[in-house]
This record gives sequence, structure tokens and C-alpha cells, in this order.
Amino acid sequence: MGWTRYLAVGALCLGLTACATSPTGRQQFTLYSDEQLDQMGQQAFDQYQSDLPLAGGATQRYAECVAGALVAALPERERQQRWQIRVFDEASVNAFALPGGYMGVHTGLLDVATDQHQLAAVVGHEIGHVLARHANERASTQSMTQLGLSVLQSSAGIESEQVLGLMGAGAQYGILLPFSRRHEGEADIIGLGLMADAGFDPRASLTLWENMRTASGGQPPAWLSTHPSHGQRMAALQAEMGNALARYERARQAGRTPNCQAPR
Repeated sequence: MGWTRYLAVGALCLGLTACATSPTGRQQFTLYSDEQLDQMGQQAFDQYQSDLPLAGGATQRYAECVAGALVAALPERERQQRWQIRVFDEASVNAFALPGGYMGVHTGLLDVATDQHQLAAVVGHEIGHVLARHANERASTQSMTQLGLSVLQSSAGIESEQVLGLMGAGAQYGILLPFSRRHEGEADIIGLGLMADAGFDPRASLTLWENMRTASGGQPPAWLSTHPSHGQRMAALQAEMGNALARYERARQAGRTPNCQAPR
């Protein structure tokens, strides 16, 4: 048996032993430990804070208020994670989450997410990425894709850069990007339930994406994007809205009524 076969068999065995389940019950493929990913998340967050200025003041307190209410609604085990959020003075409409509970919001996003409920939809979505360990799944899939291309190249004796480029494009658009769209949709649903549990109005998620649609103008086709189209996202959120509204009413009855004031 050649070394490429050993490598392929090893990859298969690794895949069979690296299964996990997301909060929505979806089977996942993860290779890395939480400790490894959390360390990478911290390093990336530190670098981000070095590269961009922080907003601070009332804007930072506003984001902390929203994030704090969401984290308070998490199950006890997830609440114990060291969640933190920073607002960066950056005009682009963006937010992100990193393993370890590190989250960032750009000030440009606050022009689109115009109240606490809409911001909660964004931050809840980012928390959803962390809860579902999407970064681990993404990194694991990329590692295995690169391994598979290397094995195929070696076993087939392929040398042409053009052919390898086509193989890489096939892996990108056939494996990696659709996988990421799945993550985005899953984080939307997790975030919708979380914002409702925290006492934020889940209907604001639909308003948010209407605002996003207006702000973004043209966008690439859904199949060529790492994110679902705005229409796809809104349809998926609408399908879950009945359950989310019931959770919202229970949260309000339990006294969860966040009052985070957006900076003027």
C-alpha cells in the first residue's frame, strides 16, 4: 500500500472518530480541541484590537448591555465561557465572533441595526456561531479538503497548475462555500431563539435584514456567497418566528425586559 493510501485511510479513520452534534442536532465533523480553537480566537482578537481603534464610551456600554442580556439567557454551562464584546470604530457594516467567546461589532453596523432588538439579532447570531463550534468545523473541513487534494494530486501524478487550479475551485465552490452558508443559516436560527429567550423582540431580525438588503444594494448570487441571500435568510427566520415569539412571551413574563439605550 502506497503512502497516499495510508494517508487516505488515516483521514477516513479520523473522520469517523471526529463527529459532534450542533445545537440544532446536525452532525458535525470537528478535528480540533476547544482549547486549540480558543487560543487561536484569543490571538486573532488581540490582533484585531491592535489593528483597529476601539469606539469606547456609550457605544461600548450599549453593546455590552445587549451582549450581557443575551449571555444571561444561555444555559449555565455556556454562560461560564468568558464572553466579551468590543465595538470597533470602523465604517464597514460588519460583526464577527471568534472561538472562546470573543465578539466584535463595527460602528458601521449600528447605522443598520438601529435599536437594541436589531443589534441583539446580530450579536445573538454571532453567539450562535460560537455555540455551534462553526470555526472548528470550518477549519476541520478545510484541512481535510487540502489533504484530499494533496492525495489526489500525488496519486494521479498531476502537475498542471491549471488543472490544480480547477480542482481548487471545485473544492471551494462545491464544498467550502455551501458549508459556510449552512453555518450562517444555523447561526441565524440559534440567534433567533436566544434573542427571544433574552427578552428581545425576534421580529426585529426581519427588520434588520430588510435594512441590510437596502444597505447592501447588489450582492453575489447565493451559490457564490459565503452567506445566504437576504431573501433566503428572511424566509428561514419567518418559518421559525412562531416558536420564537412564544419564547419571547415567556421571557417577558419571567421579567426579562432588557433596556439597552443606543448612543445618540
